[in-house]
Amino acid sequence: MSKQHKVCALSDLKKCLSIGFSIGDLEGFVLIIEDEIRAYVNSCPHIGMNLEFVPNRFLDSDNRYIQCSMHGALFEKSTGKCIHGPCLGESLAPLEAAIYGDDVLITLE
Repeated sequence: MSKQHKVCALSDLKKCLSIGFSIGDLEGFVLIIEDEIRAYVNSCPHIGMNLEFVPNRFLDSDNRYIQCSMHGALFEKSTGKCIHGPCLGESLAPLEAAIYGDDVLITLE
């Protein structure tokens, strides 16, 4: 049985561009790409470390890519695929995300 969890307000996500969250043992993050959202597990496929530099900062300095703070790997925002770094060709684990009003929801099984 799946369950939806509110992780942030859409209005906050639009300001920050990326926001981390925890649901039980799961750590993840959401980001906004124009008017669409994506969500991923907060774990680099290279060594399993969290990605962010500081809380809620998952993007590179140009906000073009998701960047791992440990070794600088770059991931496409829309697919989670690594395009640069030691995990080249691997991908972040996606999560199901949706917008309902001003709520950003994650659906877990």
